[in-house]
Amino acid sequence: MKKILMLATAFVLTTAAAWAADLDPTKLVTGDVQENFKDFSKEVGFGLSYFPLAPAEPLGITGFDIGIEVTAVDINENKSYWEDMGDFPGMLPVPKIHVQKGLPFGIDIGAIYSKVPDTNIQLIGGEVKWAVLKGTLATPAVAIRGSYTKLLGVDNLDLQTVGYDASISKGVAMFTPYAGVGQVMINSEPKNLPLGFTLKDEEITETKYFVGVKTKLLLLTVTAEADFAEVPAYSLRVGMGF
Repeated sequence: MKKILMLATAFVLTTAAAWAADLDPTKLVTGDVQENFKDFSKEVGFGLSYFPLAPAEPLGITGFDIGIEVTAVDINENKSYWEDMGDFPGMLPVPKIHVQKGLPFGIDIGAIYSKVPDTNIQLIGGEVKWAVLKGTLATPAVAIRGSYTKLLGVDNLDLQTVGYDASISKGVAMFTPYAGVGQVMINSEPKNLPLGFTLKDEEITETKYFVGVKTKLLLLTVTAEADFAEVPAYSLRVGMGF
């Protein structure tokens, strides 16, 4: 188990450190700058939104899960707004620490923190999930979730997301596949702009679909998830839970 966690940590750090660039909307100079800012905000906002990486079934009052994960967002790196921004890769990696705790009445809470090495990107976020149906040996679990994230560390951009989704899951032996649909509301506000540089706030709503599977072997948990909106995102998490 320890070796798996070490390998996952190394993967996250290596992926994130393979490039170096900062988010900075003042670098947008090509074409329709406002339209490019909107498209840029849509991709960044989705990539920095809350990804569940968890089935619908609740952890239970004694349940706890902590792990490291990485989300790779398949950005449109050939678009002019990314080329203006700098040396961003085709897959934007966002490593995170992710913690979840079970509470009574089928409620789970969770939190994430991310700091992408060699960039100005930091991220915090949280979630509350309620299992409307907890699931049984014969029936699936169904849950609804509300989430929030906030970008930190970027002097010229205030970006926040609010999300909600519904999901369903059904455990089979050590595997629990799940799927869901939701919406992500992105609020992107430029700030501290140079004199003469004008950008308006953008408020964007995206519908997303996601599928995943969680595997648990003793205390080790491994979760893989794919989320689909304007751009797709792929996440892998390795953790310890009970």
